Amino acid sequence: MTNFAGKVAFVTGAASGIGLSIATAFAQAGAKVMLCDIEKDALDAALAGLKATNADVDGVLADVSLKDEIQAAADATMTRFGKVNFLVNNAGVGGGGGYSEWTDASWDWTIGVNLMSVIWGVEIFGPLIEQAAKTFGDSGHIVNTASMAGLVSGGSPSYNVTKFGVVAFSEGLRAPMAERGIGVSVLCPGFVKTRIIESARNLQARHGEQLEEVSPTSEAGKFAMLAMASIPSGISPDYVAELVLEGIEGDWPYILTDNTFEDAVDARFDAIKAGFDRISDRS
Repeated sequence: MTNFAGKVAFVTGAASGIGLSIATAFAQAGAKVMLCDIEKDALDAALAGLKATNADVDGVLADVSLKDEIQAAADATMTRFGKVNFLVNNAGVGGGGGYSEWTDASWDWTIGVNLMSVIWGVEIFGPLIEQAAKTFGDSGHIVNTASMAGLVSGGSPSYNVTKFGVVAFSEGLRAPMAERGIGVSVLCPGFVKTRIIESARNLQARHGEQLEEVSPTSEAGKFAMLAMASIPSGISPDYVAELVLEGIEGDWPYILTDNTFEDAVDARFDAIKAGFDRISDRS
């Protein structure tokens, strides 16, 4: 069983939703936690709430779609805590429009936050986790937040692409990181009670003042409407956080939150298998 006490976790998107619940779960398990977020007021409130419980936590503001800001956050974490054992690349935003609706700006924003921040997070924090393992004999683990949209497509193409990317990236890291004593899990939540539908509140000026209009009759629009109807009564982020810590302890490759999309995932893999069956006698 993993001993979290005294170890250090870095969590992005940590001021609300799943990120805050994961940071809280780490703190309750005795870990020291650096919360990273782009929203100052929300981060300040999250830190105040955790510090009121005597948790050993701190916070750093960062736009994780900018590599330099992730590096600065890593430097701040090392200055404050001296090591890092757990990385949770959790920050994420909703996607843009579907075919004939999307813009370069929404692709850039979605890819930057949902995918590149995960890649850069591993690139920057991976060596720090290795260093802690060598110096202190500590175990380490990386959790990358994807989505069920990383296992079965639906809705926004840019969102799907980034989440499939996070799944593939995490799967590919399992073996090489295991050789370094670091576990890797990919978290694929279903509909969780968060503010992801309000992602545009954090849209940065370089991406424009607003996202493109999405037709409610397009595939992206239909899925957005489904999400808007489902998320308010969705899974508790606290439950997701419990699963994340259990997944770290068990070194789960995939951390799933519910069975809602299980049939859709089965159908996807059945279709892939059918593709093999069609050409099985041609070799």
